Amino acid sequence: MGRLPRALLLPLQLALLVAAGAPEAPVSAPRSLVWGPGLQAGVVLPVRYFYLQAVSSEGQNLTRSPAGQAQFKVVIKSLSPKELVRIHVPKPLDRNDGTFLIRYRMYESVNEGLKIEVLYGDEHVAQSPYILKGPIYHEYCECPEEDPQAWQQTLSCPTKEPQIAKDFASFPSINLQQMLQEVPKRFGEERGAIVHYTILNNHIYRRPLGKYTDFKMFSDEILLSLARKVLLPDLEFYINLGDWPLEHRKVNETPGPLPIISWCGSLDSRDIILPTYDITHSTLEAMRGVTNDLLSIQGNTGPSWINKTEKAFFRGRDSREERLQLVQLAKENPQLLDAGITGYFFFQEKEKELGKAKLIGFFDFFKYKYQVNVDGTVAAYRYPYLMLGDSLVLKQDSPYYEHFYMALQPWKHYVPIKRNLADLLEKVKWAKENDEEAKRIAKEGQLTARDLLQPHRLYCYYYRVLQNYAERQSSKPEIRDGMELVPQPDDNTSICQCQGKSPSREEL
Repeated sequence: MGRLPRALLLPLQLALLVAAGAPEAPVSAPRSLVWGPGLQAGVVLPVRYFYLQAVSSEGQNLTRSPAGQAQFKVVIKSLSPKELVRIHVPKPLDRNDGTFLIRYRMYESVNEGLKIEVLYGDEHVAQSPYILKGPIYHEYCECPEEDPQAWQQTLSCPTKEPQIAKDFASFPSINLQQMLQEVPKRFGEERGAIVHYTILNNHIYRRPLGKYTDFKMFSDEILLSLARKVLLPDLEFYINLGDWPLEHRKVNETPGPLPIISWCGSLDSRDIILPTYDITHSTLEAMRGVTNDLLSIQGNTGPSWINKTEKAFFRGRDSREERLQLVQLAKENPQLLDAGITGYFFFQEKEKELGKAKLIGFFDFFKYKYQVNVDGTVAAYRYPYLMLGDSLVLKQDSPYYEHFYMALQPWKHYVPIKRNLADLLEKVKWAKENDEEAKRIAKEGQLTARDLLQPHRLYCYYYRVLQNYAERQSSKPEIRDGMELVPQPDDNTSICQCQGKSPSREEL
């Protein structure tokens, strides 16, 4: 599959500055554009997805939702009438900038293939109908691609991930025996939140180290999902399920740092970072168990820029003192800031003074033009979702980071605010006085986040981390005492036969 075109993911930004009242030209179905991983049979994802750019008969990309009664719709069917397959295809998500996001979740696999019709009214769009030749596997079909290089090419995985390169620079080799001796003592113990994993022959084994390892359900599910899609390298590693990164030894110290894998990094730690459990779980459960995920958020970004409330907005728990300061600032400056604490745990004595705000649906955050992103215990895991909205993000300076932060720049993708929030009001006033510039930064941030945070790229990132780790091991991984097999989930309702192989257990 060819690389997903960045140009199509980033429609012309200057066109977005079109006067609000200017009428949009009518849609040309044949000239409109359709692209994305959901049009490739080999890209197996929990929810498959692709994109649509509405184009006028003059060949101009539309920058707002098309006017008129006609709507885009998608019909997905099995190529063979003998193969009945359950596929959930919701309405296209209107991203309010002339582009649409189409999602579908397969509950069974098909051998012959799929026919995808993309229609505008009764007219086919772009090259519709799209024929995907089978077999096409659903999420719980255990048919891993045996050539990892081919799998990465099919997904158009990036050739470089700067954060991964930076994380592994501290670890030219990984001594598994040293890890086995040191990790349980240093990080396991009573208050530990470490899980020790071994992957052998694409099977996953683990043993918890410490008391707080319930979140292993999240690391289990994404590792199992990855193993269903591609043959994983043999490796033995340790995942930190706690909030804080763990390894604070310097590279030049003796003994040196250990390669602990975590969901959040910090400037003073050496942990290897993976995408957070929050975005991987929401990707796995999209269109069924969760409503907020990296795709759904894109069609629920509130009113257009001109109709958003011109205030900075925040809701969240009391997990950092600056969040309390934020509420106090809002009380003193209600014309600039709407902030509230929705739950008290760390600073319960402050509830009487600051009050408790009602919970508000995340999609409703985007009724406001500016979003304040303040750390929680570590990096605020809402940040990727805020960046996918179309509000301007005011991001607190922070020592903490997630896997994608390296690609984002202050004043290009977001507006930075000081750690102590001393300049927050000044930055809100700046945004109000420089509306076009604020809008441009918000849009650039959103478009970049759309590219970085595509669900298939999470799988690319996970695989690349495991691959880099495996290449550095100085001995062979082993199934250690106390480890148990993490089984693949049963899917007895669905037929799943891997190409060129005998039927899987689901057929027996």
